[in-house]
Amino acid sequence: TDLASFTAFIDYLCTDQLDLGEGEGEQARRALVLRELAQMYQVPRLELLCAQALQESVGPASAVPLLEAADTMGDGRLLAQCRRYVADHAAEVRARGGVEQLRDLGVAKGLLGDALDQRWRATH
Repeated sequence: TDLASFTAFIDYLCTDQLDLGEGEGEQARRALVLRELAQMYQVPRLELLCAQALQESVGPASAVPLLEAADTMGDGRLLAQCRRYVADHAAEVRARGGVEQLRDLGVAKGLLGDALDQRWRATH
């Protein structure tokens, strides 16, 4: 973990206040790190707060990185939400560099399958 995220974790333990930082990308990244720390140190309330923050932070710039993180963490709920968001807002995600952000071939295949399914449903 990074120092800022670990400091936010300690601050949460001491104050019960969650600080995810500034900016959409930073908040999502810190929520991912804090969620992992919460799981590791068994802090269920923080884990739930981070999961909620992640679900609320899905947007054009964050959908693909969150999708890959959800796939890695095995978070089916966030994964489904991100897949749905990418399918419903494909042009916005693409304009914000979502295609270029893809690193995981398995996730790319899943998104391609979603697009093909959506196209098939639209024509039938």
